[in-house]
Amino acid sequence: MTDGRENLIWRKSRFCASNACIEVATGADGQLVRDSTDPDGPRLSFDSTSWALFIAAVRHDEQGLSG
Repeated sequence: MTDGRENLIWRKSRFCASNACIEVATGADGQLVRDSTDPDGPRLSFDSTSWALFIAAVRHDEQGLSG
């Protein structure tokens, strides 16, 4: 049985200097994240709202705005 995720397009950051990075794909219900060293392993799933909050928090931290 397939879960419909085999046709996803996985993206890795251009800042990844090795193969030990995370990859992200857009699915029907939001974003999926996986370990690039274990592409058949477990995946995290984020709905659109949670993903947007996560990205905002990362950007906030990149700007040195975290406490």
